[in-house]
Amino acid sequence: MEYKMTLTPEEQAILNGEQGETMAKVMKTLVMYGDAFGATKLVPVTSRMGHLVTSFGLGVMSPVYDLMDELIDNGALSGQKFSVDPKPLDPKVPASLLQKLVFKKFMYNAQDSYDAQLAKLGLLDENSYTCTCYMDEVGNTPQPGDVLSWAESSAVVYANSVLGARCNRNSGIIELFGSIAGKVPYFGLVTDEGREATWIVEIKTTKKPEAQILGSAIGMKVMEDVPYIKGLDAWLGSELTDDVKAYLKDFGAATASNGAVGLYHIDNLTPEAKAQGEALIANGAKVYVIDDAELERVKANYPIMWKNKNAVPKLCFVGCPHLSLAQLIEWTENVAAGLKKNGLHKVSVPTVFTAAPGVIEAFEKTPHAATLAGTGIVLSYICPLMYMNNPLSKKMPVITNSNKLRTYTTARYYTGDEILEIITKEVK
Repeated sequence: MEYKMTLTPEEQAILNGEQGETMAKVMKTLVMYGDAFGATKLVPVTSRMGHLVTSFGLGVMSPVYDLMDELIDNGALSGQKFSVDPKPLDPKVPASLLQKLVFKKFMYNAQDSYDAQLAKLGLLDENSYTCTCYMDEVGNTPQPGDVLSWAESSAVVYANSVLGARCNRNSGIIELFGSIAGKVPYFGLVTDEGREATWIVEIKTTKKPEAQILGSAIGMKVMEDVPYIKGLDAWLGSELTDDVKAYLKDFGAATASNGAVGLYHIDNLTPEAKAQGEALIANGAKVYVIDDAELERVKANYPIMWKNKNAVPKLCFVGCPHLSLAQLIEWTENVAAGLKKNGLHKVSVPTVFTAAPGVIEAFEKTPHAATLAGTGIVLSYICPLMYMNNPLSKKMPVITNSNKLRTYTTARYYTGDEILEIITKEVK
């Protein structure tokens, strides 16, 4: 079989089987993937760690487990340690007996054995299950210019945009193969040309835009293209503070899930925009103007998937992507203040805050942990998406401030302020 891209002698030798049949298959898959997208060559993965999207041990994924066994048995292990998306199960998260039965016995019945496979392949440690692997408490933070072999749309868009790394929106397994081979195809967001903006987004709002709604609006408009965003620095400033990075985490996840954005530039703020400015904008870029009315229009058009649109919420998820430590503390303080204001001691809707295991560990060392526990809120490392994939969960009236969770499940979107109002007031 002939390939379009140019391979080095070393790469060709692997493809020819000099490192065994399994490594030849890994290389062949990467080359075919690159050919499909017009890659001219393979380039080295330069980041310290990888990130895998497939963290859930669904019983129906037996071909994946067979593949993992073949890789392990033949020594085709990851050349770098990796983190992986959140686990789907946590006994602390509210669920009915029937839901738990479906989760444990039918859906994720291969979780334990799959976790063992991940450990053998190169998983960083048992605390590295999170969609926000780039947080300090997790330890998988790429450097500017690093070439990555990652999947997980919210992590990829953050790494590209906020950290200045380079990674395409890879699928599950492809990202593992890139880490095993230490090479990825050279196309798209790995190239200079692929990082040019083909949209100019002008922010003309009278207040700081809600991150989730702004990201949603941009994602649905530009889809997989790269936007250059002007005017947002008026609300965020020109420095990547912890608060700004948390905003961009949630904003980026919405662009990536409501569209397919893998990279955005923000004028005077994100690293490449600060370094290159409008030179990043390609000739003929389209223009999209966002004002208050446009954000209201976008939010008003979100479908409500509940059978009974007036149902009382049975569950609330906050943290998709996982919350940062600062967000966790802020939410705790706001919930406590809201409950006190309304004369309540515990939240009126069963609520789950989700964060990376390392973030939870750091949070539990603060006095805020006792405050949060007193509100009745559950703190978990779970993936809300995986919880909502249970057919019984889909029937529940679940609320969230995550546009990603809204997009992929039946959960109903509310802004953070609206969520706070709902869960800290008496249910009527």
